Amino acid sequence: MTKNSVPLRGWIAPIFVITLLAALLGTMYLGYTSDPEKNLHDFPIALVNQDDGDILDGKPLNIGDQITDALTKQIPADKIDLRVVGISEAQRDLADGKVYGEIVIPSDFTKRLSILAAASVVPGDVERPVITVHTNPRASTYAASIVQRISDRAMVQVNSTVGAQLTDQVKAKLAPAPGTAPTQLSGAARLQLAKPIDVVVSPFRPLPEGTGQGLSAFFYTLILLFVGFSGAMIIHAMVDNVLGYVPAEYGPWYRHIAPVAISRWRTLLVKWAMAAVTAPIASGVFLCVAKLLDMPIEHALPLFLYGALAIAAVAVTGLSVLAAFGTAGLLINMIVFVVLGLPSSSGSIPIEATPRCIAFLANFEPMHQIYLAVRSLLFFDGHLAAGLATGLWMTLFGLAAGIALGAIATHTYDLRGLYRLGVSHKPAEAGLVE
Repeated sequence: MTKNSVPLRGWIAPIFVITLLAALLGTMYLGYTSDPEKNLHDFPIALVNQDDGDILDGKPLNIGDQITDALTKQIPADKIDLRVVGISEAQRDLADGKVYGEIVIPSDFTKRLSILAAASVVPGDVERPVITVHTNPRASTYAASIVQRISDRAMVQVNSTVGAQLTDQVKAKLAPAPGTAPTQLSGAARLQLAKPIDVVVSPFRPLPEGTGQGLSAFFYTLILLFVGFSGAMIIHAMVDNVLGYVPAEYGPWYRHIAPVAISRWRTLLVKWAMAAVTAPIASGVFLCVAKLLDMPIEHALPLFLYGALAIAAVAVTGLSVLAAFGTAGLLINMIVFVVLGLPSSSGSIPIEATPRCIAFLANFEPMHQIYLAVRSLLFFDGHLAAGLATGLWMTLFGLAAGIALGAIATHTYDLRGLYRLGVSHKPAEAGLVE
């Protein structure tokens, strides 16, 4: 091996790192999209039973209670969080995005079924009783489709069970007296009794036009995080070039000045300041572009302010990671903000439809916290309970953690004399360094 040859590990390391990154990307991105319904867990749906019941043949009867009990037993609890609540609580949870849908059994449900059963014997027009399923597309368009599929399967079973029960009741009433001919049900009556319930599916609050079926909140979150993440790398590289700690190449031009005697801590402060200045500018640009594209935004000022905070938090934390870990910080930032962030964001597929390991990441991953706040501001009138409070406090916590990491790391390096390129930031010592 010659004096200037590169060790073998220098050639192997990039291949090894890229291979690991590819494995992680494949596991995260393909894992959370492969089979969302198979991965369902803790998927929240409200069930409201308003049925007052009826008196049939002198006995109290409440079909709504029977359906509620059947759904509670039949719907797998390990996949669906079926919450039996009152109508007010269900509407409040829908308005705050805490449930993805509700199933409502009306107050006259048993009464209408009794009328339907009587109409099968005595001719007359009668409407089938209705069970209403409200989806919540503002919480997640994909989740709304899951709610509809779950309700379709459940209502098929409910219709079958209730239909069989009604058919038996009608046949019992039509049982012939001794010596008389039996009365037969008409084909239309049998069909009506076989499927006695009409299921109506409708959105609780339809999404306005210009939201991309709800994806606008996800992509707005994505650009906030991306400009913070990429901004940190740009600021880091360009400031280090200006200070002389890394060279800059622009095509055939090469620039590398003498390093400035400045501490790591002061360098990081300069980078943080640039991030703080650019964050509101970028947030304002995004808001202007959204307005030009006729994207519906009712709370422009809060969205601008939160966008600036989110960009600053991501950029400051990213700069701190780079200051603490150097080149390895690039990979760390990519994994934290992008590789792990997108699958656990819940912006495209709800976290309750992702593998539990990915859903766990949503507890602290920055992108999920930002998405909750942006979704609340765009679709839920900025309700704190709809995710704005969680997103706001977690963003502030992330900003504080990033500042703490950067301050501790750079102060530690400076105090131990671990100077960049061997250039001391102390004037007396800096003049002695060749």
